[in-house]
Amino acid sequence: MESPSFLKLAAARRSIRAFQDRPVEREKLELCLEAARLAPSACNAQPWKFVVVDDPALRRRLADAVFSGAYAMNKHASAAPVLVAVVSQRGSALAWVGNQVQGTVFRLVDIGISCEHFVLQAAELGLGTCWLGWFDMKAAGRILGVPRGHRVEMFISVGYPAEAPDPRPRRALSDMSSFNGYGPGPSGP
Repeated sequence: MESPSFLKLAAARRSIRAFQDRPVEREKLELCLEAARLAPSACNAQPWKFVVVDDPALRRRLADAVFSGAYAMNKHASAAPVLVAVVSQRGSALAWVGNQVQGTVFRLVDIGISCEHFVLQAAELGLGTCWLGWFDMKAAGRILGVPRGHRVEMFISVGYPAEAPDPRPRRALSDMSSFNGYGPGPSGP
């Protein structure tokens, strides 16, 4: 059976940490945002807001503040022509009840789904991206004017790749899945 095009896209997508010094067209960013907007969410809460920073002066100021000091391991993102802050919004009351009962923060699951839609659309358009979860949240919120009760959960750096990383090793399908019950595997019982 030939590999479907989605699997080819998923297999080709890499985290990019080096970018060309080239702006990203707004039309491409809007397609990525549209892909994120279409993502499913618990109770259709859509608990996200994507704040796109493509103004060079603001991007530099933001990157200098959020990727320095203890957060300097992500300084590479400063070279990206676009930074996207993903802000969590309040979800629905029903999703909140589910959080309490299940012990799962569905808002973060939903944001992860929408972000993956964003980065896969970016990859299809020839753009590189990298998810960034280690940054100064307070500085990010302050600089971007994020209202009280909301917070920047992650950043996505976006640009044209200046590198082509090799594929990373992946566990075998049989090691990460089973049918009709939790089956044994190398790390299983």
